[in-house]
Formats: sequence, C-alpha cells, structure tokens
Amino acid sequence: MAVALSACPPVVVRRSLRTSCSIFSKPAQRAKRDLLELISDQDRGLRTQKDATKLDAIVNAIEAMAVIGRSSTTTGDSLSATWRLLWTTEKEQLFIIEKAGLFGTRAGDVLQVIDVKQRILNNVITFPPDGVFFVRSGIEIASPQRVNFRFSSAVLRGRNWEIPLPPFGQGWFENVYMDDEIRVAKDIRGDYLIVDRAPYNWKE
Repeated sequence: MAVALSACPPVVVRRSLRTSCSIFSKPAQRAKRDLLELISDQDRGLRTQKDATKLDAIVNAIEAMAVIGRSSTTTGDSLSATWRLLWTTEKEQLFIIEKAGLFGTRAGDVLQVIDVKQRILNNVITFPPDGVFFVRSGIEIASPQRVNFRFSSAVLRGRNWEIPLPPFGQGWFENVYMDDEIRVAKDIRGDYLIVDRAPYNWKE
C-alpha cells in the first residue's frame, strides 16, 4: 500500500469524536488520544524506524484501537474518502519521503484515495508544486474489515510530462479501526498505517 515532513500539518485531536459504530466511551477517547500523541512527532514514521521502544509503544496502541473497533464495519461507504498519511511502517513509502530531496524536490501529502462504489484505490505521493506519483488499483470488499486490492497501473507525473510505469502486485489490508477522523489499518505484509480524512478530495 499503499504513502510532508515539515509540510505535514500537526495532528489535532478534536474534542467531539464518534466511532463508526457508537459514541466514544472514555477508554476509547483515551486510547485514540494516546495513539495520536505517540505518532505526533514521528515524521510519519521516519523517526520510528530508529526507535524500537517507540515502535513497540505505537504498535501496542494500535492493537488497543483494534480491540475497540473489532465489532465495527469499516469497509462501507464511509471508507470512501481522500485519506492522508499520519504514520506508517511501510518502508517503500518512507524511503521515498526521506530521499525526495536527493532529486531536488520534497514529499508533500501522501494519500490513499478510495471509492468503494467505484471499487477504486489510488495510492498517491505528492511532490509540490506539480509532481505526483500515484498507483491505481481495483478493490474488492472481502469482509466487514478487509479490502483486497490489485494494482492496475502507475504514473510518475510532472508539470508537462508523464511517465507510465507497470503495475506490480496485489494484496489486502484490514481497517482495524475507523471513525469520522482517522483510520488504522494492517496489511498483508504486517505493516501498519494511520491516516486521517484530508480536508480536500484528490483527483488525477
């Protein structure tokens, strides 16, 4: 699956929060707050790669959120959104974010754009002001929390140019927790992903 450093806005924990299945209890509020606080200074996961203690703490917090969300459906229409990366363990995404400066650019927002009805998933890495790398996928809803995906094509695009790239695989991810603000996922390779709902809709 599909992945700014200083360009990434700080995580804001709002006071009024709802899960997809029920109003937050105090333990759920506390678990979510703890998770967001743990990742707030981790540069979307870059710092966590070098801090095993922090990684363990974040994974434990994710598992606590998974317990809270275990009986909820997280693959319905509310999954359709432009989701913005807050934190991940996915090395490919983190590598691109970290090394973008070597190519005279920087990584902006890293997104997952999902449309459940159209069965579409785009994984997007933006390079402001004009660059973007995105991978198109088709999806199938496999269970109340699992989504299967198959890559169909990839594109590296600048202001006046575009390079098509071949598709490269398939897999699945499980949305172990989702509410009106964030989504927490685990994938086929054991990687973790935490995203929030972006304040805009990304389109090709």
